[in-house]
Formats: sequence, structure tokens, C-alpha cells
Amino acid sequence: MARLPKLAVFDLDYTLWPFWVDTHVDPPFHRSSDGSIRDRRGQSVPLYPEVPAVLDRLQGLGVPMAAASRTGEVEGANQLLELFGLVRYFVHREIYPGSKVTHFERCYLHSCPEWDESSHLNSRIRDICKGSSWPVRSSLVDEPH
Repeated sequence: MARLPKLAVFDLDYTLWPFWVDTHVDPPFHRSSDGSIRDRRGQSVPLYPEVPAVLDRLQGLGVPMAAASRTGEVEGANQLLELFGLVRYFVHREIYPGSKVTHFERCYLHSCPEWDESSHLNSRIRDICKGSSWPVRSSLVDEPH
């Protein structure tokens, strides 16, 4: 079996759902009587259909997960995670405008407290982000693995 990651960090927009939460939909969101999630205008707000199966699989394998987004629509993003029932998957969330490097630092520090300032995590993450060995994999999922 392949080596599993110590932490899987998911972006939100165009990773969990097919839109930018701060520009393509209109918060606040709600669950309609038919069970779908809708925005203030009544527009349907979908989740990529593969997302629950992928998150279930990673959780079943014991891979901790975090959510990270630089969106300016912090409240709306968190509301969607709640309404879609995804909060239960994430051990940590970093959702606010700013640097993705800061998001990753905080996700890893929260998930692995033994990686404190004395371990030089900050400089290692910055080096990884700047270098060609960036350990992030991003791809569309045709079938959950």
C-alpha cells in the first residue's frame, strides 16, 4: 500500500464545489424543503458529487484533513461546510484572506503540535512553497479511489 499523507489539506472553491463562494453565489445559504442547498436568491449551490466519497475514504484510511481557503467570504464558506455536512471531516480550518503559506503552517501546526517553532517549520514550508518539490497534488477525481 502507498504511504499515506500525514495531513490532506483541501481548498474549497473549485475543489469541493464548482464556484467561488465570494463571487458566484449570494450568501447567506439555506437548506430548501427539497433538501438542496440554495443561496439568498434561491439559486442551487452544488457540491461536487465525488467529494463525500473522497472524504469518507480518506477518513476511513485514517488520514487527517483540513480545509484552507483565501476567500473573503469567510462566513459563507463556513456556512456551506456546515450545510453540506463536511465539517465533521476536518480537524482544522483556515478560512480567511491571506497567504496560503500561512494557512498551511497553521494547519500543520494544529494537526502536529510537535512541529513547533523550534522545528523551523515556517522556513521549511516557505522553502517547499517556493521550490519545485512542492508536495501538493491537485487533480480532478473521475472515480474515488
